[in-house]
Amino acid sequence: MRTKTLIVAAAALAAGLASTMAQAVYSQNVVGYVNIPVPANTKVLIANQLNTTNNTIGSLLPNVAPNSQLFKFNNGYTAYGFDELDLVWTPDGNATMNPGEGAFFITPQATTLTFVGEVRQGSLTNTLPTGVKVLRSSIVPQAGLISTTLGLPAEANDQLFTFNGGFTAYGFDELDLVWSPSEPNIAVGQAFFYTKAGTQNNWVRNFTVN
Repeated sequence: MRTKTLIVAAAALAAGLASTMAQAVYSQNVVGYVNIPVPANTKVLIANQLNTTNNTIGSLLPNVAPNSQLFKFNNGYTAYGFDELDLVWTPDGNATMNPGEGAFFITPQATTLTFVGEVRQGSLTNTLPTGVKVLRSSIVPQAGLISTTLGLPAEANDQLFTFNGGFTAYGFDELDLVWSPSEPNIAVGQAFFYTKAGTQNNWVRNFTVN
């Protein structure tokens, strides 16, 4: 997935944006946008990583192509469709896409989804319940290796699944305590599935823009 990110803030931010994005609180002066290109008729795992006053699909994705679909996951999928007549999300547009969440998106025509909002800063927590498959993303628009860069506390037998036309599985090896076959590299605007085997249920990041 190719993703373009621009964060507008202090002059010092521009140099460090691509490699250092994370956490939330003092973000009034750090705003920007994330563009996510989506091919036609192709399922893509997407994430909104910029906070707004209304993180619902009706507010974040108000002008997608008719018959676009979005699928949220919570021990099963919930489907939302963009009605071709009324041009609104059905059954409603109140499903959330908060930073840290994720969803499948598919559209009948190629498009670029644009998310605009604040970069969250401070100490941010994303929950990873043990033994339950969840759909997650980084809370902030940062690309990089899931543990080395993004700070996810992997433990023995944790599993992560990315999707690019099919699922790719990664496991945290219980003997060597490393990701296998390699450490997942996550793009800005990309969500993934995660199953936690260990007991570190909070993915905590600390970040401020200087």
